[in-house]
Amino acid sequence: MIEIVTVADEQKLKDAYEVRVRVFVDEQNVPMELELDELDDTADHFLARIDGKPVGAGRLVVRGEVGVLGRLAVLAETRGTGLGAALVRAIEERGRERGLTAVELHSQTHAQGFYEKLGYESYGEIGMDAGIPHIWMRRDLTA
Repeated sequence: MIEIVTVADEQKLKDAYEVRVRVFVDEQNVPMELELDELDDTADHFLARIDGKPVGAGRLVVRGEVGVLGRLAVLAETRGTGLGAALVRAIEERGRERGLTAVELHSQTHAQGFYEKLGYESYGEIGMDAGIPHIWMRRDLTA
């Protein structure tokens, strides 16, 4: 059973960080000092579990009326199960609860199609982040 929770205690936060480190640091070679950053201190964090096991994570950083969805990570063995989309929808719902008008994200270009299927539109130029090509994307929450 897929369960997505808003992180409300130290153990869930630790579990979310462990998923992020496995995906971004171990799998994609992102330096640890870039993965865990100062935005983590004020972000809303989300943890996805299957049968109680942590398998996905993400965060929402609020900037005025816009939220920035970031650090969306799903363990390799659970990709393609709908878990990533469920995490995105949970983060968007939290954005609506907080009165945000839109959600933006800085997508790795290989994941651009995933976000487009969820209603996100690309804007701007492709740029590099941690040595990986990224594109900004946005979804209106008011429609």
